[in-house]
Amino acid sequence: MSLDELGLKNIPRVPLAFLPTPIMEAPRLAAAIGGPTLWIKRDDLTGFGFGGNKIRGLEFLLADALAQGADTLVTGAAPQSNYVRATAAVAAHAGLNMIAVYSGTPPPLVQGNYRLTRLLGAEMSKTFGQPVIVENKAGANGNIGTDFVAKSAPDGYTLLMGGNSPISLNVSLYPKLPFDPVKDFDAISRVATQPNLFAAHPTVPVKSLADLIRYAKANPGKLSYASNGNGSPQHLAAEQLKQMAGIDMVHVPYKGAAPTAAALLAGEVSVAFNVILLPLPHVQSGKLTGLAVASSKRSPLAPDIPTLTELGYPIDIDTWYGLVAPAGTPREIIAKLNGETIRILNLPELKERTRGQGIELAGSTPGEFAAFIKADIAKWGKVIRDARITID
Repeated sequence: MSLDELGLKNIPRVPLAFLPTPIMEAPRLAAAIGGPTLWIKRDDLTGFGFGGNKIRGLEFLLADALAQGADTLVTGAAPQSNYVRATAAVAAHAGLNMIAVYSGTPPPLVQGNYRLTRLLGAEMSKTFGQPVIVENKAGANGNIGTDFVAKSAPDGYTLLMGGNSPISLNVSLYPKLPFDPVKDFDAISRVATQPNLFAAHPTVPVKSLADLIRYAKANPGKLSYASNGNGSPQHLAAEQLKQMAGIDMVHVPYKGAAPTAAALLAGEVSVAFNVILLPLPHVQSGKLTGLAVASSKRSPLAPDIPTLTELGYPIDIDTWYGLVAPAGTPREIIAKLNGETIRILNLPELKERTRGQGIELAGSTPGEFAAFIKADIAKWGKVIRDARITID
């Protein structure tokens, strides 16, 4: 029986969400995604015979899930495996998100940018009466997708959900960029922020940031810190703390939030900044020590953890997201997109869906966002120069 015979032919195709995560964390993270969720264990997939497209059993499972209102498929297997690839193809046709769940690797969470963009796109589609396609153009620390949008026609049909690295940081990190984050874009609106939490492994004998600084000064070079990569916001936050506190810590870069979280939990490094939803559950369970939040205000997810600013170190490295358009986009189009973005960000149901991920929705005028970008570039440019950080 084909997918069309199952009545799935008119269901819109959607991108897939691959979210590797320890199996024990899966329920909490699935709940944060929002919406009904269909769970399939690895054993449930064996015997369906994906070879030769023999996937009738899975088709029926997905059809039943859709009938029950599910929007996300969670399968217990590594995302690179053959049966997950086959499952992904069927799920995409059926209109289901897909999350591959397997033990051993924390989630790259958040996929905050991508998930948020899809939510905004879905709402914009309703208003404008045409589909909004969300394409994840990853690579080169965000430079590939950012350059693509910079060189697109300024007609309002191609937008970028930008963030810290491609818009504010990379211009100071890379000796040559194919785009200018200020001149090549017109700001539409800030969209959201997500706090970062500074945490320590319990083998480090500290209970507070003050303890950590005293320990670091008494043991220069003994502490190490993980980051989500050279030049990442987390790298810069740690470097700024080193400068302000006059301490020495060894930098150990990892490729993303998930490996950073795994390294800290395993004790491969002493401390790390990371998006709050990754270390927070382990802080709450006592497996990590929460030291401070790198934001201008405390996070509602962790109201008892002070900010670095409160502790005398004014470091605000919220992960932020915002919409921009190619430079030269007509002002009336920018105004229309800004108004629609603000409307969507004020929807109570959207606020509820993102709150569990520690994402705070916060719109702005185009002028406010443009000024914020310029100030952010200047602020972190100084940190990057002072720390002599470069990326080839």
